[in-house]
Amino acid sequence: MSITVLDKKIVSALPANCEVISVTKDTKTNWSTGLRIAVGVADEVQEFFVKVVERPEFVGMSEAEYEGQKALATYIPDNVIAPVAWGLLENDNSKSFFLTRFRHLQAGSPPTLQFLAIVKKLHLSSVSPTGKFGFHVTTFYGPPPMINDWTDNWEEYFTRQFRANLVYAQEERGEDPELQSLAEEFIEKVIPRLLRPLQTGGRSIKPTLCHGDLWDGNIRIDVETKQPIMFDSCCFYGHNEMDLQCMGDPRYALGMEFIDLYKNEVGASEPRQDFYDRHALYAVRNNICTAGMWPQWAPLLTTAKEEMRRLLTKFPDGLSGFYGGLEK
Repeated sequence: MSITVLDKKIVSALPANCEVISVTKDTKTNWSTGLRIAVGVADEVQEFFVKVVERPEFVGMSEAEYEGQKALATYIPDNVIAPVAWGLLENDNSKSFFLTRFRHLQAGSPPTLQFLAIVKKLHLSSVSPTGKFGFHVTTFYGPPPMINDWTDNWEEYFTRQFRANLVYAQEERGEDPELQSLAEEFIEKVIPRLLRPLQTGGRSIKPTLCHGDLWDGNIRIDVETKQPIMFDSCCFYGHNEMDLQCMGDPRYALGMEFIDLYKNEVGASEPRQDFYDRHALYAVRNNICTAGMWPQWAPLLTTAKEEMRRLLTKFPDGLSGFYGGLEK
């Protein structure tokens, strides 16, 4: 790619007085293009990576990634892509960019115990700036935006997001009356049954910084440091167990072994006996989103419906089935 197409706003975010040596295409998605940039600074060559978001409806993704990666870098600086800048393009402000230093990353699952220690550090050390669930900007789970308005109530946060993801999936894959009917009963019974006990009866959970899209495709190994590196975050302060939503299913490299180790090492929220059912709940949401994002994964809507039926069978009485009735 000719360096003449590098937008002035991107150039201004690079080191002062640098000379742009080369710009080459690096990655491509349905909504962005990645560019690798080499610049000369004094007698040194430095490399950067810029992601240009090209679809107007997703222009906010660059700010979201910048703020999310910045938050992650506060707690696990050695294990995330650290942001340099973001902005709107000068020649077309319906497009935006996210800039970071280029790192040589290779695909491959990180060593389980090494990666567990990193996730544990993030979840145990992070603190919500407001003490609430949410985030200060809209972040994106792929195309679907997160509803990150601050709230003290985790059930409220999750339920409004679950409803929004149902709408998104049906907009992309067509109306599904069976899915909608199941989901309404699921929202009425299963979500309160599994999430409300986290913050009632003397129990509480800490709003934890979650990467938000923590699957093996968003984790690479730094060739130089050998450290696992996380990127493409969809950050929010939430229930830490939700960060496991993209794990456990056979299609993911991080399987149930990781989840079992997390439960033992980091701990399960009270009520502890609901840990695996909460994981199933969060995985239902992930499957609905994935089915909406990618046509080849549309069958995951059937998987989601099957899992909703299973949990409804297990918790037919909703809250009233929680030890004979939820504590007030």
